[in-house]
Amino acid sequence: MDFKEYIAARITAEGVSQQELCAMLAVPPDTQMGDYALPCFRLAKSMRKAPVRIAEELAAAYPCDAVVCGVQAVNGYVNFRIDRAFWAGQTVSRILAEREAYGSSREGEGKTVCIDYSSVNIAKPFHIGHLSTTVLGSALYKLHKFLGYTPVGINHLGDYGTQFGKLICAYLHWGSRELLEEGGLRALNELYVRFHAEAEKNEALNEEARAYFKKIEDGDAQAVELFELFKSLTLKEVGKIYELLDVHFDSWAGESFYNDKMQPVIDELEAKGLLVESEGAKVVDLSAYDMPPCIVLRSDGASLYATRDIAAAVYRKNTYDFYKCLYVVAYQQDLHFKQVFKVLELMGKEWAKDLVHVAYGMVSLEEGSMSTRKGRVVYLKDVIDRCIEKALSIITEKNPSLENKEQIAKTVGVGAVIFGALYNNKIKDITFSYDKVLNFEGETSCYVQYTCARARSVLEKGGAAGEAKVPADVAPQEFEVVKKLAEFPEVLRAALEKYEPCFIARYCVDLAKLYNKFYFDCSILNAAPPVRSFRLALSECVLITLQNGLGLLGIGVPEKM
Repeated sequence: MDFKEYIAARITAEGVSQQELCAMLAVPPDTQMGDYALPCFRLAKSMRKAPVRIAEELAAAYPCDAVVCGVQAVNGYVNFRIDRAFWAGQTVSRILAEREAYGSSREGEGKTVCIDYSSVNIAKPFHIGHLSTTVLGSALYKLHKFLGYTPVGINHLGDYGTQFGKLICAYLHWGSRELLEEGGLRALNELYVRFHAEAEKNEALNEEARAYFKKIEDGDAQAVELFELFKSLTLKEVGKIYELLDVHFDSWAGESFYNDKMQPVIDELEAKGLLVESEGAKVVDLSAYDMPPCIVLRSDGASLYATRDIAAAVYRKNTYDFYKCLYVVAYQQDLHFKQVFKVLELMGKEWAKDLVHVAYGMVSLEEGSMSTRKGRVVYLKDVIDRCIEKALSIITEKNPSLENKEQIAKTVGVGAVIFGALYNNKIKDITFSYDKVLNFEGETSCYVQYTCARARSVLEKGGAAGEAKVPADVAPQEFEVVKKLAEFPEVLRAALEKYEPCFIARYCVDLAKLYNKFYFDCSILNAAPPVRSFRLALSECVLITLQNGLGLLGIGVPEKM
C-alpha cells in the first residue's frame, strides 16, 4: 500500500488536489511525531486561514481506521500514525510474496536507456581510475533493468588515435610476440612507457608513430594485424576484470566504429551553417552559450573526440531510439559534453535534451596519483587481488573452520572494491583505503554481507521461513526494521532519478544496522510461537531485501562468513 496516497485520498482541502496533497506529505525526522506529516503552510493562501487552524480542522475531520490509527495537529502540521501491526503485515507479506522481485517495477516498460560506461582504452592497463565508471555504470544498468527499462550497456572503446602508431612503433623496435604472450597487457604498457622515454631523446620516433597510425587508417596489412593483436589482448584481459565485477555490455562499438559515420554529421553541420573556420580548423561557435568553440575538424582535417561523440549520439538514437542516453564519464569532461549536447541541439535534434552526463569524481589510492605515460599505474586487478587476500586473512582469523574460505574471500573482496567506489555520492573524489573497505564493523559491504549471513543462520536454526502473521503489539525494534524495509522501492526510484547508486549502498548499511539492533535486543528463536514466527519472517525479509540491494550494485552474498 502507498500510505501517502491512502492518507491524501481522505483529506479534503479546498483548492488542492489529491496529487498535490500526496506530494506534500513528508516523513517527520522523529518517529515519535508520527509516520507522515502534512505541512499546512502552503494551504493558507487557498483556504484563507492560518496554518495552525487549518491543521486543527483537518486533523479533527480525518477519519481514523484500521490503517491510520492516529491523527494530531502540531504547530501547523498534521501528523499521521500508521497502525504498526497493519504496516508490518503489509510489508512482510509483500516481500515474502515478491522475494527477488521486491523493489522492482514496470515503470520503465517500453523505454530504452543507453548507458555508456567503462570505455577502456585499447592496449592500456585497466587501472584504479576505471573503477568508478565501470561499477557506477554497471549499477545503473542493473537498476534500470530492475525497474522495467531496457538498458543498452555500451563500452565506447578507446581504439582510435596516434597512440596506436606509437605502440606499433614501440613493438617493432623493442617487442615480440613472446614478450606479449608472457607479459600480456602490462608488457604492452611497458612498451608504451618506453616509447615516450625514447621519443624525448629522438623526435623521429614521433614522426614514425604518426606514419604507422596513418597506415592503420589506410588499411596496411601489417599495421592492422598488430592493431587487432593489441585489441584482442586488451579485451581478453579486461574481460577477466569484468567477470569478477559482474559487469556486462551489449555493445563494444568504440571510436573507430564511427569513422565512416562522421562525414554525414560534418555535412549536416555544413548544410545548416553551423561550421565556421577558425585558425584553419572547423568549429561550432558556442560563445553565445558562454562556452569555447567546439572543434569538429582540426586544421589538418583530422577528427576529434567531439566529432566522434556527435556521430555516436546520432547513431545511438537511430539504432536504439533511446528514452535517455547516459554518459558515465569523469567530471573533467563536463565542458566536453556540454559542448557536444549543445551542438546536437543546434543541429535541431530535439532528443538532445535526453542526453545526460553522469559525472563522477576520481579514485586514487593513498599512495598517490598515476601517470600511464610515466609508468605510475595502479592496476585494478592488483587492487582486487589485494582485497581478496586481505579478506581471506580476516576470515581465516575470525572463522578458521569455515568451508570454501577462498570463494567467500573472493566474494567479500570484490564486493569491498565495488562498495568502496559506490558508497559516497558519485561526484566526490575517493581515496581508496584497503583497511576501510574491509572493516567488518563499519559502513561497508562486509558488514552488510555479514548481516545477511547472520539472518540466514537464524533462519536455518529456526527451522522455518516464518509467517506473515503479525502480533498485536509490534516492538519498537521490530517496527524500525519494518519501516526501513518498506522504504526499499522508494529508495530505488530515488537512486534512478538522481543516478546515485550510493542511495542503495547507504540503505543497505542502515537496514543492516537496524536488523542487528533488533537481533541483539529481541529474542528470536526463544520467543513465544506467534512472535517467533513473525521475527523469523522479518529476518527473511531483511535477507531478501539486502540481497536485492547488494545485487543491484553487483555484489554477491556468501551463505556463511
